Amino acid sequence: MAANVDWYYHRKGCNTCTRMQALLEERGIVPKETESANKVRYDVDQALELVRGMNRLVAAKGKSVVDLNLKSGDVDQETLTKHLIGPSGKLRAPAIRKGKTLLIGFHETAFDEFLS
Repeated sequence: MAANVDWYYHRKGCNTCTRMQALLEERGIVPKETESANKVRYDVDQALELVRGMNRLVAAKGKSVVDLNLKSGDVDQETLTKHLIGPSGKLRAPAIRKGKTLLIGFHETAFDEFLS
């Protein structure tokens, strides 16, 4: 059975988003809600609001992956912003919310436990 993905945020023309979309399709995952980053852009405050109530943030940038335990209360706003926000000053895409976990970027191996 395919993983249950609550929300998928992606941008048309984004190479990373294209790779994420291919992975979702390959695994038969259909998100409950899809949002286009070309139409809806989350600024810093909105992105921080998105992680409120989340237990975990897993952010990938290139080969680097950071797994943050948000329940601990030890993660400061600067650290969150560094992993959530891209060069445009808006939320990075792709982003996936599954339960209380938010995945940012794309890293097939690191995201495997959430998308299988």
